Amino acid sequence: MSIIERILFPSVKINKTLLTQKLQNKTILITGGSFGIGEQLCHQLSEIDCHLILVARTTEKLQQIQQELLNKPATIYIFSANLSDEFQLDQLIIYLQNYSIDIVINNAGKSICRPIMKSLDRYHDFQRTMQLNYFAPVKLCLALIPQLQKNKGHFINIAAVNVLLAPTAYWAAYQASKAAFDQWLRCAQAELLINDIKVSTAYLPLVKTRMIEPTAVYRHAPTMSRQQAADHICQLMIDQKEYYKLWWALLGQLSSVLFATPWLKLMQLYLKKKKS
Repeated sequence: MSIIERILFPSVKINKTLLTQKLQNKTILITGGSFGIGEQLCHQLSEIDCHLILVARTTEKLQQIQQELLNKPATIYIFSANLSDEFQLDQLIIYLQNYSIDIVINNAGKSICRPIMKSLDRYHDFQRTMQLNYFAPVKLCLALIPQLQKNKGHFINIAAVNVLLAPTAYWAAYQASKAAFDQWLRCAQAELLINDIKVSTAYLPLVKTRMIEPTAVYRHAPTMSRQQAADHICQLMIDQKEYYKLWWALLGQLSSVLFATPWLKLMQLYLKKKKS
């Protein structure tokens, strides 16, 4: 990890004893559990005597993780589903009625970086990002509220720090879909809290996963490691705080408001230079 990354993305030291006490015998649902943050989180939580339900599209990878963690204290259940497919999402919801869910970690997501002028015939890009990043977690949350209420459970959303900052060119599909669910959850939060359901959001920066690989400019950008991201999520499970934000996020939010017009002009200059 570079010095810049250490400054931008401070690590957190997890109290494993507290984490174990919090999660002992709990049932935890992790969407997007086969790669990246979800996979890392699964490996960390497998050291605790709990029940992990991993959901992802790739059956073979889920089976591989289950096999790798066969001798760990945690019991691993897997369910293969593309959550952007309404039928498969419904099948997952039916399957989950067999369990008593204590914690939901909404980690599945789709990222698209594409100029609007190259999206004129790609309306489906906006449909599929909204389906996975917004509609699917809304439907899943609504279906699991009775279980979470009964168990005084915890819903953790893995968001992006971008939703707190000024909009960025090329990211309309992704940022709109992530912001939509973030706003939905914030609107629902008070209602969930009075029904004994804790709500937390992890506003993560770029994390070094395969999701960012298709975007060339991100390959050399400062990134948080999967381990760090998983640690911050574990910390949210321990302290059940409302959110995790980077230390500089508030400054970014203020700048997004105060310098909205200069930022827009700066983006225009950048895009014109890139086009020429």
